[in-house]
Amino acid sequence: MEKIVWNFINSGKCTPSFNMALDEALLEWHSEGKIGPVLRFYEWEPATLSIGYFQRVEKEIDMDQVKKLGLGFVRRPTGGRGVLHEHELTYSVIVSESYPDMPETVTEAYRVISGGLLEGFRNLGLDAEFSIPDTEKSREDLKKPKSAVCFDAPSWYELVVEGRKVAGSAQTRQKGVILQHGAILISLDEEKLISLFKYRSEEHRELLRVGLPEKAVAIDRLMKRPVSVEECVEAFSKGFEKALQIELQPMELTADQLEYVESIEQKKYANNDWTFRK
Repeated sequence: MEKIVWNFINSGKCTPSFNMALDEALLEWHSEGKIGPVLRFYEWEPATLSIGYFQRVEKEIDMDQVKKLGLGFVRRPTGGRGVLHEHELTYSVIVSESYPDMPETVTEAYRVISGGLLEGFRNLGLDAEFSIPDTEKSREDLKKPKSAVCFDAPSWYELVVEGRKVAGSAQTRQKGVILQHGAILISLDEEKLISLFKYRSEEHRELLRVGLPEKAVAIDRLMKRPVSVEECVEAFSKGFEKALQIELQPMELTADQLEYVESIEQKKYANNDWTFRK
């Protein structure tokens, strides 16, 4: 059977506002039939704290610490909690809701798309599996997260190795198109991550500091050696090709497309009215 061709973009290091604007532009172009489905990889310059669409900056984020550390700051168009994008590879998938065999429900679509992550981790020699809450309490905990930190706990069909979260993802659906993007942890500075959030009490902060290493782990610690972005791009691009039974074809943005991305960036993701809206 002939494989469906997807566009493949490896953006490298981009500003936080450009990263989010390009994901949105790709969603729009796909909804209008101008481009096919897309798998994109990217990094962040500077290192950035991104927050979910529904998060409240004043209540949850220590902006003084964000500025002190010289981090970028951006609000995603997707839900979920805060993510420190530093030593990682970020992926995004843009695909129609009507794509062949794509489940209608969010959680099952997560399972299909995240199959690419699963195969990618296996390509690195890691025994990854999907997280599936197995008790009523676990399912209720997902609805009421204990903290604003993404890697505090895995959600439905996110990837875990040895019971610890190794990738965090979020999804939105607009104009008949699914945008799912997420962070693949190559390395993790737990202390820096924890320092960026506000807590109900010092006790709660300490509980997270002690508990986070038991809940999240990066690839370099699992493999007990440094791991490059290039190695991850190779492993996960092949992982998505296998899981989704697709063929990736490199896509270069035109000057007009770049200009459109930059217009979204300035109107939205580089605009404080968007970033601090809640």
